[in-house]
Amino acid sequence: MFSPVYRLAGKRVIVLSMLILSIYGCIHVLQRSPLLSIDTIDVQGNKRLSQGEALALVSGLSGQNILLADLNDGRSSLLTSSWVQNATLRRVFPSTVEIVIDEREPLGLGRFGSKLYLIDPSGQVLDEYGPRFADLSLPIIDGLSDRVDSDEPDLDDRRFTLASRLIASIDEDTDLMAHVSQVDVTDPYDAVILLQGDPAFLHLGEERFAERLRTYLELLPLLRERVPSVDYVDLRFENRVYVRPVVTGEHDGFIDSSG
Repeated sequence: MFSPVYRLAGKRVIVLSMLILSIYGCIHVLQRSPLLSIDTIDVQGNKRLSQGEALALVSGLSGQNILLADLNDGRSSLLTSSWVQNATLRRVFPSTVEIVIDEREPLGLGRFGSKLYLIDPSGQVLDEYGPRFADLSLPIIDGLSDRVDSDEPDLDDRRFTLASRLIASIDEDTDLMAHVSQVDVTDPYDAVILLQGDPAFLHLGEERFAERLRTYLELLPLLRERVPSVDYVDLRFENRVYVRPVVTGEHDGFIDSSG
């Protein structure tokens, strides 16, 4: 005869075994349930990456069981897009995957040969510029590569760093940034810019970009009065602005900008 203790233990083993079998059975049913098959992928946060492009990158998730789908694989696929800086995926039961995309923001248009490319502040080439980006108002950046005639985006780190620093500095003042049309960093120690509607090349050096640009804009009425046609203006000197006129015969000169 078994003692009451052994009988109680035996009953508990049987109950536990039945419970485990029930759990495994439920899991098996859930894994095969069409109700948990992913049929909706909701993409949010994308502006430049189209909905179709985003869905194509995670198309492998569709139809998978939401409990078993590897969302890390989906995230890795999204990160292959140059536009996607980060992506978060989460399960929304019973059959939806929600995706929130953090996109990169373009800094400017890098010119390589005859083509323009959108480039972000980290130097990531985002896309070739085309009609679908016509709403963007960005400066054109020249001199980013030694390969002058190549259409391939090949960035020189020193030159791009100079361009990035200049644009970031001036961009803090939206009124100033609205004036900038082109940036040339062929010389990695001297950023040269062109302003909207102004043919003069402005040499800003490698520091104090916004301050030097403000100095030029403040002196512009006087400058136009004294030198109607300007080739370039060098603003790298303390309290002095060096002006080179276009017309042959006019002398180069300095304008005191100390006030």
